[in-house]
Amino acid sequence: METVKVSPKYQVVIPKAVRESAGITPGQEVAVFNYRGRIEVVPMRSVREMRGFLRGMDSEIKREEDREL
Repeated sequence: METVKVSPKYQVVIPKAVRESAGITPGQEVAVFNYRGRIEVVPMRSVREMRGFLRGMDSEIKREEDREL
C-alpha cells in the first residue's frame, strides 16, 4: 500500500507502481467516486479496448424449475 498527500488544490499523484499495474496513461480519463466510505479511482476504457473482456465467462443461468423453457 502506498500513501499520497493531498495538495492545497486537492490534487494527488497516483504512484508509479499503481499507475503501471492499472495501465493508466497520461491524458487518460479515470472515474472517481465515493464507494462505502472510500474513494475509488477507476480507469476508463474505450469500447474498443473492452471488446472481448468477458470471453470465457460462464453464461449459463440457473433458473427455477417453473421458469424452464
